[in-house]
Amino acid sequence: MLVIAHLSDTHLDSHPRSAERTARVMDYLHALPRPVDAILVTGDIADHGEVSEYETAARLLASPLPVLCCPGNHDVRDAYRKGLLGDGRGGTGPINSRHDVAGAVFLLADSSVPGRDDGHLDAETLTWLADEADSAPSGAPVLVAFHHPPVALHHPVIDPMRLLPADPLAALLADRPQVVAVLTGHFHTAAASTFAGRPLRIAPGVVSTLRLPWEGDGPLVDLRQPPGVAFHVLDDTGLLTTHYRVVV
Repeated sequence: MLVIAHLSDTHLDSHPRSAERTARVMDYLHALPRPVDAILVTGDIADHGEVSEYETAARLLASPLPVLCCPGNHDVRDAYRKGLLGDGRGGTGPINSRHDVAGAVFLLADSSVPGRDDGHLDAETLTWLADEADSAPSGAPVLVAFHHPPVALHHPVIDPMRLLPADPLAALLADRPQVVAVLTGHFHTAAASTFAGRPLRIAPGVVSTLRLPWEGDGPLVDLRQPPGVAFHVLDDTGLLTTHYRVVV
């Protein structure tokens, strides 16, 4: 059985609020009586994409547990590499990474588009995803994670900023049954759907919670709600179950 703690959208900046909320979630995870197998952070780690914000992230996300990160639309690739990954060379190409953890393969793809809020998986990233999924050990479950949800989630502001187009990814997954789930962020609200016949799970936001259209008038995000985390449990039969928690 694999247990993944999934958080997203920390939006770390120069103000203490986002750092406090991120630290609160990490402290909660570190205090669990049974450690999770991995902590997944699906993008918008920094708010302005500055090196100093990623240096703060590196400190706050430090853990004895595997911490797996990918970029979001607020992230800047060069600064992300320098401040979070410690790569002094920087670089502006997609930040894609593979992690083999507890018998599973995590493929973290870069769905960010520099200078834009919507998401896209370019040809380089799609080829990388296909190659890495095909090279996974026989019988190992593969989980694909990135920032932008690939389906509409019924919010007029966020839906235009989802992954577009999603069909190339759906076609890629159709030929690869070893991929058991798709995990994203960006929505600032816990959500569950399906994509290409797989479970699609969206992490709640750490920095804020999106107000849904049927929740009435008000600001786009609710800053009063506590940060949240998703726990994904993949059992030995391949069934994925998700529990959502707020961290007060």
